[in-house]
Amino acid sequence: MSPEEDQYAPEATGDAETSLTYPVQASALRKGGYAMLKSHPCRILELTSAKPGKHGHGKTLVRGRDIFSGVAVEDSWPSSHSVMVPVVKKKSGEKQDVKLPENEIGAKVKILLAEDKPVRVTILAAMGKELCVDAKVGNED
Repeated sequence: MSPEEDQYAPEATGDAETSLTYPVQASALRKGGYAMLKSHPCRILELTSAKPGKHGHGKTLVRGRDIFSGVAVEDSWPSSHSVMVPVVKKKSGEKQDVKLPENEIGAKVKILLAEDKPVRVTILAAMGKELCVDAKVGNED
C-alpha cells in the first residue's frame, strides 16, 4: 500500500467499524441496550434519572449485567455527558473454534455433537471477545 493510500486506511479515518465502542449521550440509553459500565460491556437492566437540582446536573444511574461474566454492575453519569457503548454483534451459524460456556448451553452443544448432529450456534461478539448464547440443531430456523 502506498503512503497516500495508507492515510485513508480505516484505522486512520476513525471508521466506526474498526472501533470497539462509540459514544452516546447518557440520557439516550435505553433498557435492553448496551453500555460500558465500569469498563465492562453490559446489557442495561434498569435506568433511573434524577432531574437537575440545586447541586448540579441531572444524573443517569444505570444497572446492568456484564454480557460475558454475568456480574451485576452499576454506574452513573450526568445526563448530558457521553457514555461509551460497546459494538455488539450477534451472528448465527456453524462455527468451529467457539469456546463453549460452562452452563446449559455448553452442555446442549456437547450432547448434540455427541449425537453427531449439525449444530447452529448464536455468537455474541463485543470488545474482541465471543460468547455462545444459544445452540440448536443445524437445519432448524
